[in-house]
Amino acid sequence: MDTGRVLTILAFVAVVCATVPDTSITITVDRNEEYQTILGFGGSFSDSAALNLYNLSSDTQDKLLRAYFSSDGIEYSFGRVPIASCDFSTREYSYAETPDDFNLDDFQLAFEDIDYKIPMIQRASAMSSRPIKLLGSAWSAPGWMKTNGAMKGGGALRGLPGGYYYKTWALYLAKFLEAYSAYDVDFWGLTTGNEPTAGLFPGWDWQCMFFNPELQRDFIKLDMGPILHDRGHKDVEIVIMDDQRFHLPHWAEVVIEDPVASQFVSGIGLHWYTDFLIDASRLNETHHAYPDYFMINTEACEGYLPWQEKVILGSWERGESYSHDIIEDLSNWVGGWIDWNMALDMIGGPNWVGNFVDSPIIVNAEEDVFYKQPMYYHLGHFSKFIAPGSVRVGSSSDRDRLVEHLAFKLPDGDMALVVLNRKEFTFPLHIYDPDVGYLNAEVPSRSIQTYLWKSPSRL
Repeated sequence: MDTGRVLTILAFVAVVCATVPDTSITITVDRNEEYQTILGFGGSFSDSAALNLYNLSSDTQDKLLRAYFSSDGIEYSFGRVPIASCDFSTREYSYAETPDDFNLDDFQLAFEDIDYKIPMIQRASAMSSRPIKLLGSAWSAPGWMKTNGAMKGGGALRGLPGGYYYKTWALYLAKFLEAYSAYDVDFWGLTTGNEPTAGLFPGWDWQCMFFNPELQRDFIKLDMGPILHDRGHKDVEIVIMDDQRFHLPHWAEVVIEDPVASQFVSGIGLHWYTDFLIDASRLNETHHAYPDYFMINTEACEGYLPWQEKVILGSWERGESYSHDIIEDLSNWVGGWIDWNMALDMIGGPNWVGNFVDSPIIVNAEEDVFYKQPMYYHLGHFSKFIAPGSVRVGSSSDRDRLVEHLAFKLPDGDMALVVLNRKEFTFPLHIYDPDVGYLNAEVPSRSIQTYLWKSPSRL
């Protein structure tokens, strides 16, 4: 016998066996171990999303909206709405272009709102069986209110909280709510401003406006909170920060520990753009310090880094990055997750400053078609099956880090388990619910699956 040849074969077998798991995975669900209530999942009614929608024929428009909002689709329950223009617009505009109009007598919505975003929201709401929570976010005040005299390129509001400019900005936000309400479009919440720390840097090509935690705290307690309440908007949820998780828990400490500001605040908004650098333990720490305030991811997209390809049709890796981030966030007390643009064109726009990115749905207007990306399907495992009002419950695996998972008690008492396998191996899976028994399945390599089963009382 050729001993050398036999040893070579054995060595090869040993390598393979060391690489491929040789046992199954058991995930145990504990329905009595309850965590946060889920607010919902969704995307953003940006100008670009609406323009791409209306570049399609009427029938294709309906199919796209149904893909997101109907019971035949993935049933989004959240919609973020930019207040005036952002980079995903075709131009820079505000609703108050008259300088020193502190009473905002000339306030008016733009044609982008009246002709595109509002009709899109109305059509989505009409086909949805779930209420769509709308969250308004402003990128910048009109240039005449700011220290740099322009919507883009950073700068802060002139003066100090409690002064003319801050009160006018708070009035602007209230008038936005009232203008949309005239079209029977009502808002669940407002953020205190998109990525306020971006306004610290003057070189940005798109709209931004600076707040630090202290300015935001004083703006809420002296201006935004009282004006919204006085004008009948006390039920609108105020979401602070709307920025990267690395600002936590400090940002929450400054705002929420103020006894006046905290009375107006409901939650904390997060963006995902530095999540790959910053450990999610900050979210857990923030929740335990301020358990009465929800956390929600308010913006995410792929292709945002300068060296990345903007649109990659069919990228499974980008879908996995979405579901990985959602699972990480929800595992650390985040109550919802909102994507960025619902629909972009073939180059990731339009975007008036060329800041193109990817989207779960890409529109090919020339062919009158749209493409559902893997990101769309990954999001759908949460938005469709984990309805608002669900409660995250305990789930543990006997083989940590092989798969990622979250378990939920649904509003009707039934159960759901989302399992993400980013490995190249297929695993036999046993789901154990002590109140029901075992569910045996298989998790294919590079897959996401959702398992649903009835509670004992509904069997």
